[in-house]
Amino acid sequence: MGKRSGRGTVAISPYKGRLRLRWSYEGERFTLGLGVPDSEVNRIAARIKATTIEGDIATGNFDRTLAKYRPTKQVAVASISITELIERFTSHKAKTVLKRTLSKFKALHTPMDEFFGSGKPASSITEDAADDFRIWLSKNLMPATVKERVVSLNACWNWGVKQGLVSFNPWAEQPARVKVPPTQKPKPFTQQEITTIVTAFRQSKYYRHYADFVEFRFGCGCRIEEAIGLRWKHLTEDCSAIWIGEAISRGKVRKPTKNNRARQFKLTSRMQQMLLARRPANYQPDDLVFPAPRGGILDDHTFSQRAWKKMLQQIGLEHRVFNSVRHTFISHALRKLEPMKVAELAGHNQQTLFKHYAAEIGSAVLPELL
Repeated sequence: MGKRSGRGTVAISPYKGRLRLRWSYEGERFTLGLGVPDSEVNRIAARIKATTIEGDIATGNFDRTLAKYRPTKQVAVASISITELIERFTSHKAKTVLKRTLSKFKALHTPMDEFFGSGKPASSITEDAADDFRIWLSKNLMPATVKERVVSLNACWNWGVKQGLVSFNPWAEQPARVKVPPTQKPKPFTQQEITTIVTAFRQSKYYRHYADFVEFRFGCGCRIEEAIGLRWKHLTEDCSAIWIGEAISRGKVRKPTKNNRARQFKLTSRMQQMLLARRPANYQPDDLVFPAPRGGILDDHTFSQRAWKKMLQQIGLEHRVFNSVRHTFISHALRKLEPMKVAELAGHNQQTLFKHYAAEIGSAVLPELL
């Protein structure tokens, strides 16, 4: 917040996220908007502008029309390096994104330094240079990885523009120029395969602990981080209905769901009975419904690489990632329910639902898990 200015003193203050100057002269109040975001760099430039006005007031050269002081363009930005811009952006995003997302931003340092050179000003990157960098990346990386890199750079420079650290984003057109070839999604599990998988987990000497967890995901279709973060207080007393509004990331951080939206729906009688049977008599509302074998938060990476992978091998099924369970639920549910209802259950919007799942609907039908 800006402080009240004394006579002849120009105060710098934010207004709706933008910097402005305020002062009084001969009983009249003046305000000058600078048109730039409130950032450390822009405040330095604003202080220079304020000093100019104060000097004109002191020497009798003040321009009451303010034409002399109005910016003809944005306050000049500092010559921040590529490395520093990426580091600042990564630090900013660290408060809100998953660790694996942060690793994507950190992975930008090496190729950027190698191509542009260490210490190069971020503001010196042109659209042509950005295009050359994308082409250079494409020689050694798969299209999906190249797209991931330029999407991250686009986000980084967009943030830099908003913060007043750079004046232009040369990466804006790059994501659209990367054409990622379509890939075949894993086919949904059939009814027989679902039954075989759940039964195998229940009979396993080493992995029976995960049986309810696997069946729950087949029957509920929630994201893996939502199932891991589920607490008993998120279920009704009789376990007939569920509220999904939280998740636990791989970094073991509790956060809102992926789209920051909660959903609530009834469970099947099979799900209800399974949950009631596993609920301890002395449970606490904040206790996890599906903890790790030794307590604490279940590690989805360890589960996927050990239990899930080995159990599929044991029963002779080709390997499919554990998220195929969610894909199975949605694909089969679309055969039984209206798309809007399926989207509500899965936590998707309809456009996303059809884009990723509708084409995958097979002839199999889920058992009573639904």
